[in-house]
Amino acid sequence: MSAFCRVDEKYVPLHRILWISALPHFCGEDNCQREGHYEIRLEQGETVWAVSQAERDAALAALEHWSGSDAVDDDE
Repeated sequence: MSAFCRVDEKYVPLHRILWISALPHFCGEDNCQREGHYEIRLEQGETVWAVSQAERDAALAALEHWSGSDAVDDDE
């Protein structure tokens, strides 16, 4: 298993991921370029953006597999 996942054409080290957004970004600003993307927060205040739900789900699955945990239950 790789220690990296691919998000928005970037290889991100899985150990740097702090959290992954369950919902797409929406701020209501007219000039927002991240509307509909999923935020993946990294250490040191950095963020990468998954451009689709499939990309977000792939990053989440890679993180779960890498950490050895079971799948997250969305009903919790």
